[in-house]
Amino acid sequence: MTLPIHVALIGYGMAGKVFHAPLIQAVPGLHLVTIQSSQPAKVRADWPEVWVSATFEEVISPLIDLVVIATPNPTHFELARRALEAGKHVVVDKPFTLNAHQARTLAELAEAQGRVLSVFQNRRWDGDFLTLRKIVEAGTLGEVVYFESHFDRYRPEVQNRWREQAGPGSGIWYDLGPHLADQALLLFGWPEAIFADIGMQRQGAQAPDYFHVLLRYSRLRVVLHASALVPGGSPRFVIHGTQGSLVQYGLDTQEKALKEGLRPGAPGWKPEGSEAWLYRPEQAPEPVFVEAGDYRRYYEGVRDAIRGQGPNPVTPEQAVRLMELLDAAHKSALERREVALEGQV
Repeated sequence: MTLPIHVALIGYGMAGKVFHAPLIQAVPGLHLVTIQSSQPAKVRADWPEVWVSATFEEVISPLIDLVVIATPNPTHFELARRALEAGKHVVVDKPFTLNAHQARTLAELAEAQGRVLSVFQNRRWDGDFLTLRKIVEAGTLGEVVYFESHFDRYRPEVQNRWREQAGPGSGIWYDLGPHLADQALLLFGWPEAIFADIGMQRQGAQAPDYFHVLLRYSRLRVVLHASALVPGGSPRFVIHGTQGSLVQYGLDTQEKALKEGLRPGAPGWKPEGSEAWLYRPEQAPEPVFVEAGDYRRYYEGVRDAIRGQGPNPVTPEQAVRLMELLDAAHKSALERREVALEGQV
């Protein structure tokens, strides 16, 4: 019998509570042993069978195989470094680090230690993205020449939480940008150049709450957009090719279900698909079946990678490349110009 992989989760804010803890417990072969949190009562109310750790030293005990880091962005690098040096496999919530230099340092350390290092890019397993990716890879749209990806919200009031306060790694580009940029790189590879407009639009904003980023390829143009001041009306994806277009509306509902306290695979767990339409020249629009997403597939991949039974679902190389793109966008926004990107993936 294959022994379970013992997991420690650091952080029990929104990411740890809503995503990581339920997904880890829903994957056979993973066993959530401990959660390090400054809110032990909150953890015990949700997971009475899980030990609450008070210190990092408890997290890296010999019992633990995998450390999952779901803490504020500025802490990712140091916690991941210490966990890797302790010989643990590591999952880091997005964004991986604060910059590409930190990302490369961790990737090199993981290789030297012979440990699995992965970044939680759950939106790769959104049903709408899985559907879109299959359509693109099947060539249904012909050569893709334009892609627009929106992750808009309506949150007009600035909240008192670290993501919306001034500081390294805060703001919408480091929150939603990693999702949209990661999906774009999976679909189309490394662009030739980037232009980014990142700003603050809400009254009293202290961190960016808006971005509009253009990735330039040879013929293809990719637009990544997010705002906190969109009451409604924006499609999630718009993609145009030489033989057709695809338009998708609505977000994958797995996050909504998780926030409501539903657990993957439990009774009542039936996230709904979004709406999608395929347009072909001189034909009536066709509704497209949007498959169900499944964030558990990420942790199934991590499990298999640790056991040597499959590839890392999000490799350090991919994570470093994404951080290079996030850095380039930040540079573009500061200098208000297009930034050329060198090298190919």
